[in-house]
Amino acid sequence: MSTRYSPANNLERKELTIAWCLAHGLVIRPNSPSDSSAVHAPVALYPSLFPSKEFKLALELQPVFNTLYYKLSQSHEFIKVFEVISKVDEFIEQLYNIYLTVKEEGFSQPISLGIHRSDYILHSSPNAEEAHIKQVEFNTIASSFSSLSSLTSDLHRYLSKSINHVDPSQTPDDEALPSNESMTSIPRGIAKAHQLYGSKSAVVLMVVQSGERNVFDQRWIEYVLLNNHGVHLIRRTLSEIYNEGKLDPRTKALMIDGKEISVTYFRSGYGPRDHPSEKEWEARMLIERSNSIKCPTIAYQLVGSKKVQQILTVPGVLERYISDPQEIEKLRSCFTGIHPLDSSPEGEKAVKDALENPERYVMKPQREGGGNNIYAQDIPPTLSKLTLSERSSYILMDLIQPPPMRNVVLKDGEITEDDVVSELGIYGIIIGKGNEEIVNEVGGHLLRTKGRKTNEGGVATGYAVLDSPLLF
Repeated sequence: MSTRYSPANNLERKELTIAWCLAHGLVIRPNSPSDSSAVHAPVALYPSLFPSKEFKLALELQPVFNTLYYKLSQSHEFIKVFEVISKVDEFIEQLYNIYLTVKEEGFSQPISLGIHRSDYILHSSPNAEEAHIKQVEFNTIASSFSSLSSLTSDLHRYLSKSINHVDPSQTPDDEALPSNESMTSIPRGIAKAHQLYGSKSAVVLMVVQSGERNVFDQRWIEYVLLNNHGVHLIRRTLSEIYNEGKLDPRTKALMIDGKEISVTYFRSGYGPRDHPSEKEWEARMLIERSNSIKCPTIAYQLVGSKKVQQILTVPGVLERYISDPQEIEKLRSCFTGIHPLDSSPEGEKAVKDALENPERYVMKPQREGGGNNIYAQDIPPTLSKLTLSERSSYILMDLIQPPPMRNVVLKDGEITEDDVVSELGIYGIIIGKGNEEIVNEVGGHLLRTKGRKTNEGGVATGYAVLDSPLLF
């Protein structure tokens, strides 16, 4: 065991970390939520090594990805791909039907706000000297942990300065721990959209889940919006929006409890569990019909699905939306192998290989939120149960092979040293109106670290901890 991870250092860091988290709002609700309690967020005690070259590439890619997904969300021809998926996936069917209905009626708000997060894992090919980032997924709805990830960066800077007896060679300098503006960038994007809406008396609506454990990550957005931009935010579940929401018959302004809504920002609504009844779907339809600026629109949510990742790897598709050959080359450099599971020759080949070599793949449905993917030996029995049409709603992704790494993680007051894998997320903000990009910027980063034997990677779902990249 290295000096860096000595038991004495770990215990000291544990005590300092818990105190700092509680003092600075790096917290979540406990497993049994209570309005009057909070516990430290799960975090890594040490920042995890990450190559600076690949970190820089991820930052360079984000504005290009922002543009790409914005253009996809504006293309009805592209969104038609969901007509087939909607026949075998009830959740996608509901989203797609709302999209078609509102498109037929006419979209009342031409401006849309995208708050994205592109997630990557380092891949180490056999005999390769360096590891390179490969994209895991691209998130267009409820991209979480922007606030707590920024605080985690601050935590690791504090720890590096406060523990003076640690070997100086193990103490990172300021450049090795990159600055992280995700605490302020997402509120800044929402505030700009609010400004473009054009009503000073309007408020922002955050669509939330009831009993949300990650409420403080969301509350920081509310506080920064108010303190830095003078914009008020209210929180409502889809059920509450159904009960309280109305549209102004003349302007189509969305009204909640008498308040006009400028921006509707979703931190819920990304899966079937958020829609237990028709009331929640009617609330979503109400929002989509309204004049509020949606983050995301239904179209935006659809193009964030896993199927789109697979389509973008098909030769010639990127060229329809991105004109710069160098940007296209950069995008393709981070793609891993993604295969359809439909009746096409490529799909049949993918099914055959997945049955024979399941350890090489991960099978993904059109879902967000963690805990949905199918790995290794679970793939063959899953495939055997699916009809051809059901199978077509999944994609098959080559399993990314990260380089070996260790770290010490802190969960529920307990520390564990383990072999780990880190997943880097880069936030992006884009505001568009038709063919015009009003804002397109990078919004900071997130690093999540999990045990190497753990397949899923969500912090909110209990699989991973918050971390910071230590660049080298």
